[in-house]
Amino acid sequence: MRRELHPVLACLLLGLSACASDAKLDVADGIGPSPKLPPPAPEAIPTVAVARATGWSEGRTPTPAPGLRVTAFALQLEHPRWLHLLPNGDVLVAETAAPERPEENKGLRAKVMKHFMEKAGSAVPSANRITLLRDTDGDGRADVREVFVQGLNSPFGMALVGEDFYVANSDAVVRFPYRPGQRRVTETAQQVAALPAGPRNHHWTKGLIASPDGRKLYATVGSNSNVAEHGMTEEQGRAAIWEIDRESGAMREYATGLRNPNGLAWVPETGALWTTVNERDELGGDLVPDYMTSVRDGGFYGWPYSYYGQHVDARVEPPRPDLVATAIVPDYALGPHTASLGLAYSTSNALSPQFQRGMFVGQHGSWNRKPRSGYKVIFVPFAAGRPAGPPVDVLTGFLDEERDVAYGRPVGVALDAEGGLLVADDVGNAVWRVTRDEQ
Repeated sequence: MRRELHPVLACLLLGLSACASDAKLDVADGIGPSPKLPPPAPEAIPTVAVARATGWSEGRTPTPAPGLRVTAFALQLEHPRWLHLLPNGDVLVAETAAPERPEENKGLRAKVMKHFMEKAGSAVPSANRITLLRDTDGDGRADVREVFVQGLNSPFGMALVGEDFYVANSDAVVRFPYRPGQRRVTETAQQVAALPAGPRNHHWTKGLIASPDGRKLYATVGSNSNVAEHGMTEEQGRAAIWEIDRESGAMREYATGLRNPNGLAWVPETGALWTTVNERDELGGDLVPDYMTSVRDGGFYGWPYSYYGQHVDARVEPPRPDLVATAIVPDYALGPHTASLGLAYSTSNALSPQFQRGMFVGQHGSWNRKPRSGYKVIFVPFAAGRPAGPPVDVLTGFLDEERDVAYGRPVGVALDAEGGLLVADDVGNAVWRVTRDEQ
């Protein structure tokens, strides 16, 4: 039976579509170390331009860059979002979606946004598991698929240190014992550290990475709102990267003012930690560019009071000029509303020479921009541990020619044991593998 929309809700949906205003700049203007930042255009009614999620028809794949090829490493997964490679070459994929969030789903606006997230393929039940994928014959496709661990709470980031396997659930970092080569975890999770969550938990995804020496873990925690509209009390401990002592579970805020950090990667040339950050919405199609940046210990990056350094967001009350004066300018903009999530440094990959030093970034795609932005995987070249040029498209074709339909949406990225680039596609329910085309 077709569900009828409430009349008020139907009018709001129509109004959102009718009021959507076009961006004035090209996406490329909001990319690089010095993006264009036009005057803000606050939206009383937000622009909503969601691509309808359909999944991939049989035989269709994303489009690789010239000189590359793409194959399906695994299909028919359940909303795969994040990836982690084990030392023996096994690939772990978090099949996950948002947890129960009663406060987040209250009110008419929440119902409107839920409708659009359903259209975008995001409002699905969480499988709450991590699946192991293994390619035993070296053909670039997983022929072993096992439930590695289940019964989790919207898992996302993963890390392995020695024989300890860590998972960042939506509310805590937990630990399991791990033996090399094992295909399933049967032990009960042990909590290492609680993470900010609660009944709203607006940005619920928690990224995770271990320090190179294995002593610390770093976990990302996104804000509990777009721009602190529920008050700063609800933002305690959020919009931050937390450092966690692996042995004691002791925590401290490593960096703050990061609206929604997700991907984490170490750059070996400098030893710096980098992250991808989704910036704020409803300031127009050209603001604010998402970004990736090196993360300074103790650094403040502006949210919610300012963006890109000292650009004040006048919507936030009361203002904090003292904090704005300390805000760090991010290293590299990734385009407005691209929803840049996945992050992987290019060490030892089997792609073309131009992809040998830099960052791979999975861009999940916009909802608050017309025309749409993101919906692809890009590569940002580095030199001496820093971005050194414009991005290069690696994997595109996630949208149809009219850019109204999304066959898939890329999220996490990782390099496998043979140097192939793996891409988790939550709408396409697939993990894609990109390699050099030897033909």
